[in-house]
Amino acid sequence: MTGPATTATVNPVAAGDTPAGPKTMDAGKWANKRVYLRLVIYTAGIHVFAGFIMLLFELGSRTK
Repeated sequence: MTGPATTATVNPVAAGDTPAGPKTMDAGKWANKRVYLRLVIYTAGIHVFAGFIMLLFELGSRTK
């Protein structure tokens, strides 16, 4: 036989949550900050790669 059912009230906006949703914790660190860092690194990397490709095209067009 099971005991009486207990009901718990849940606060929809708990401490640390935002109206858009809860903040994500990963291994005790805020993942939101790492997303922005990753965005900056990927953007810089794509620009460096694009610059390298443009350099290859520029060097390839310099034929005698």
